[in-house]
Amino acid sequence: MTAPENASPLKTRLRVMAEELGFQAFGVVGIAAALRREYYLKWIAEGQHGSMGWMERNNDRRLHPPNFLPEARSIIMVGMNYYQPYPQVGYKVARYALGEDYHNFLFKRLKKLCTAMRELGGEQRPCVDTAPVMEKPLASQAGLGWQGKSTILVHRKRGTWLLLGTIFTTLELEPDTPEPDRCRSCTRCIDACPTQAITGPYQLDARRCLAYLSIEHDGVIPEEFREAMGDRLFGCDECLNVCPWNRWAEASAEEKLKPRPLPENLRDSFEWTEDYYNLRFGGTPLKRLRLPRWLRNACVVLGNTGTAADLPALEKLAAGPDAMVAEHAAWAVRRIRERRAGEGNFPPKENGAA
Repeated sequence: MTAPENASPLKTRLRVMAEELGFQAFGVVGIAAALRREYYLKWIAEGQHGSMGWMERNNDRRLHPPNFLPEARSIIMVGMNYYQPYPQVGYKVARYALGEDYHNFLFKRLKKLCTAMRELGGEQRPCVDTAPVMEKPLASQAGLGWQGKSTILVHRKRGTWLLLGTIFTTLELEPDTPEPDRCRSCTRCIDACPTQAITGPYQLDARRCLAYLSIEHDGVIPEEFREAMGDRLFGCDECLNVCPWNRWAEASAEEKLKPRPLPENLRDSFEWTEDYYNLRFGGTPLKRLRLPRWLRNACVVLGNTGTAADLPALEKLAAGPDAMVAEHAAWAVRRIRERRAGEGNFPPKENGAA
């Protein structure tokens, strides 16, 4: 992070502190930041947020930052590089979820920065992702990057791989210059979306997004999207992966973001209990998925990529007590049988029996 030549000593000091805490991006935006308020309200009114009901609430603060902390004069935005290569297993977990849950350790680091700022005379309120804050538009206004056509923030050196943190402060800090939109005529993210969830430049219908369907959505995954899930077990990085600004991306040096072990074979997880699942993925984003949705997603992945070796485990799930999991398991069995029939191995069975 290089400080602008005209940065005040106070702002330069905060930038250095942020870098020492492991952040690679730092910027400031005024409390009256420009936000896409009309688009957001229309997006909500049309139900494009799916079942994420919390996005309907607290919009007096989300869309009007001065209401978040009335005494605030500035908003600090920081970013941490989270890029990691995918582990060599037969399915994909979104890169941000490979290590520890970033909400926890990012918030602790923001609090450390806030403690130092209190000694400088400020009152602060930090937040990471879960508060009603428009992080990406604020980060764009603070000069951390620009919102690409996928709606993801794009950084010139880190590409699409930044975790964001926010601090509202009563300190008066000079704002940074917003980054111009550098997407130009590129449409790679739109073209690459497996479900056409990016309905136009800078527009995303969450109801079609595989990240939403595999993580936030709590029920049955519509059949029309299952084949498109491919080998994606948790989340989807497709629109991020194809961005040309990732050519300079480097693996994160943050130890807490290093990938944790994942099961080699998804069918092995079919015997897990909820307690074991929580123990196995405690402290990671995967824990919030919980076992039934993990099994649901695993069935879809195996339906797309599985072999005859996966059939006994899937058939057992299809006869199990959880109706949602059973339905996805039965679908996976049919898919594998149809695929093998097409390869001339054996014909599909209507009743799903081996």
